[in-house]
Amino acid sequence: MNKSELVEALSQKKNLTYKKAEQIVNLIFDSMSQSLVDRDRIEIRGFGSFMVKDYKSYLGRNPKTGEIIKVEEKKLPFFKAGKGLRERVDR
Repeated sequence: MNKSELVEALSQKKNLTYKKAEQIVNLIFDSMSQSLVDRDRIEIRGFGSFMVKDYKSYLGRNPKTGEIIKVEEKKLPFFKAGKGLRERVDR
């Protein structure tokens, strides 16, 4: 499912206009994104949690040239599935 399919499903399920459903989905995604930027953890019971993980710098290799390069430290979003989601997918 992509974002437009999610908007379409919401608009049909809750009898909303496509534009109103799109505003709701955008508000949710924007709020979640801002929380991660602010280094807050997002937990949705039964679904999972989102957090930002810190990765230290390391020496890597350019696969095309074989040259050794330094990969700078970075922060990446991370999702951990909740127990309810894991069990539902495993059925």
